[in-house]
Amino acid sequence: MGADPVAAVTGDRPIGVAIVDDHPVVVDGVRAWLATEPRLTVLATGDDPDEVLRAAPGADVVLLDLRLHGRMALDKLAELSAAGRRVVVYSEHTDPATMLAALDAGAVAFLAKHEGREHCVATVLAAASDRPYVPPALAGAMVGDPRPDRPMLSDKEREALLLWFQSMSKASVARRMQISEHTVKQYVDRARIKYTRAGRPAATKAALLARAIEDGLVRPEEIGIYRSQATHDRPTP
Repeated sequence: MGADPVAAVTGDRPIGVAIVDDHPVVVDGVRAWLATEPRLTVLATGDDPDEVLRAAPGADVVLLDLRLHGRMALDKLAELSAAGRRVVVYSEHTDPATMLAALDAGAVAFLAKHEGREHCVATVLAAASDRPYVPPALAGAMVGDPRPDRPMLSDKEREALLLWFQSMSKASVARRMQISEHTVKQYVDRARIKYTRAGRPAATKAALLARAIEDGLVRPEEIGIYRSQATHDRPTP
């Protein structure tokens, strides 16, 4: 069994989480959920993303309520993502269009507020180690997306994407496919370019995974999205 992917990112220290939500009862509940996992620690909470991140500039994951003070925070989500933040959206707005818009804006995952502790903890752990974890509500939005313009991917591009989603390591994908890591990167970049040309950009891993599932190029069961990949799947060293 390989090394813990979380430890590979943070070493011996816990994963730092910043919670941004304008409902104190939600903050208290999420804090209690995350406290059950020793690899996680909440560094700061509040209802203003800028203030929270000033208090916790080293946070590994930002858990962001998509609606703050009566308005949708997609612009702030995009700003945080562009700045390199791993943002997990945590929201009661679970219509497919909103969920997919959040991924398009750069969220690494979308967690519905009605989904429980197990999915919350697993999503944060996976986000911290840049691994895919798709809770059931998001999976439904992906599979049910009616948007057209499916790009044509080659068999090799699809294989590289599937293995990348499973292992999250281009080096291990290269070993599995017996090609160079540079070629793996080319396959992934080609897929992104094809989606961009189709008017459906996929700049992040989460968005690219959503596109692949939407179009039937990858089946949900192929990446085990209904189990905690942060604890069950181990990448090849």
